[in-house]
Amino acid sequence: MSAPHEHKHMASIDIHDLSGAKVGTLDLADEIFGAVNEDLLWEAVKHYRAGQRAGTHATKNKKLVSGAGKKLWKQKGTGRARVGSIRSPLWRHGGTVHGPQPHSHAYTFPRKKLMGALRSALASKLSDGKLIVVNTFKMDEPKSKAFRVALNALKVDGTALIVEVQQHENRNLELSSRNLAGVELIAGNEVHPYHLLRYDRAIFSQPAIEKLQLSLKNTLSKRQKQAAEGAGEKEEKHETKKATRSPRKRVKHEKAAEVA
Repeated sequence: MSAPHEHKHMASIDIHDLSGAKVGTLDLADEIFGAVNEDLLWEAVKHYRAGQRAGTHATKNKKLVSGAGKKLWKQKGTGRARVGSIRSPLWRHGGTVHGPQPHSHAYTFPRKKLMGALRSALASKLSDGKLIVVNTFKMDEPKSKAFRVALNALKVDGTALIVEVQQHENRNLELSSRNLAGVELIAGNEVHPYHLLRYDRAIFSQPAIEKLQLSLKNTLSKRQKQAAEGAGEKEEKHETKKATRSPRKRVKHEKAAEVA
């Protein structure tokens, strides 16, 4: 009887401390850190940026523009074009027709698509080697210089997104990171694909990445879970078949040689 199938292609990532030393390894689920859907990422970023727009642009129509409402001359008998008001859009300094008015640019975005975009953003960071996991963000004192030293130890030379669990009230981390240019601290339940794509490096605490991975797993449909498991089994069967396949016999060439 054969042993039960075990998925041997699960990705993993090293866990470091703030000094840059490796302290462990974390297994990552293939259904979360798998394929990257660039089209879905574009849609998620577009939705986020639309919600960030102020929408305060406004123009003055015929009602709001300054000017008297008196009819300039009588309707007939002057030989001139008829006109009812100096505020007409046809006149200089008149009102604007169909101009932009204050409104919200936000629109609804399906939650399933948002979760899929978040999985794609995490997979993109992992494949680019720009995802970092630390065991803890414990800071002894609120010093920006000390946190900058920690980032240098983690080989972070550009912008960085720091992700910590929401319940962990790390006041020293907040005070140490807020004065550093290009560094943003955000709670794990507020991470958006836009944040992951905007910053060069994404640094998660181990509890934050574990909790986010579990949350994303719960949003997967049964079909997505089966597809992820089936892809792993199919890949393993293909490798086994390729290793055990016998070399092809060249029967046609041998028969041709006999005839000659």
